[in-house]
Amino acid sequence: MTPLVEISDLRIRFGATEAVRGVTLHIDDGEVLGLVGESGSGKSATALAIPGLLGSAADVTGQIRWRGSDGGTVDLLRQPESVLRSLRGREIAMIFQEPMTALNPVMKIGRQVAECALAHDRSCTGREARRRAIAALESVAIPEVVRRYEDYPHQFSGGQRQRILIAMALMHRPRLVIADEPTTALDVTVQAQILELLLGLQREHGMAMLFISHDLAVVGKVAHRIAVMRQGEIVETGASRRVLTAPAHEYTRSLLAAVPTMHTDRARPLATPA
Repeated sequence: MTPLVEISDLRIRFGATEAVRGVTLHIDDGEVLGLVGESGSGKSATALAIPGLLGSAADVTGQIRWRGSDGGTVDLLRQPESVLRSLRGREIAMIFQEPMTALNPVMKIGRQVAECALAHDRSCTGREARRRAIAALESVAIPEVVRRYEDYPHQFSGGQRQRILIAMALMHRPRLVIADEPTTALDVTVQAQILELLLGLQREHGMAMLFISHDLAVVGKVAHRIAVMRQGEIVETGASRRVLTAPAHEYTRSLLAAVPTMHTDRARPLATPA
């Protein structure tokens, strides 16, 4: 079967800087692909290119083929903004890294979530949007949703704000969710809860996911396959278990060696990626 999204020779340049150099990837229906690499390796730029969110400052070439609901494929890099806008939210959704940046701090949470329903369904009334927003917030285990519907983002904990972003992204049950380091700013306990929630919803709805992280341990828990990115290039791709237990590329091995464990000799410095 044709992949849900297939990226071929993707190149992204910001002025004189080539941030992404010839990336080729694919994601199948219902698959979780983990994209890992150090900060600045081009992970987020690659992800933002899929729904066309890089803006005019980026020069993007290559192909991003998207398989529509009718089975036909289109190159997202060559579609007008109107087509991309119709896909965003409904078929391709994004969960951003920092909730307090992604959420409007002066708008009540209920209204922000309800706007997701109104923006992608012109037939939706205000009352129906509120009902959908409450249902979405309940699905991610926000407590006392009706009472907290009128609260602002700063009145929620970091984990709850991340759950709200997940609720907004999944409201329309998209076919692809891009999760850009969704647990980085959270402590370990809350991180585990968010991962469990995200995976449960992914399996329930059968959606594909591009999960971006610099943490190989986290990616190993959620991804079917892992792609390792370094300096704008994919250096290794494979099944998660194989990449984590028998990495083929020196950079992947150095990333794994840089992760501290209970058995790490604290008298020696951690390995640094080559």
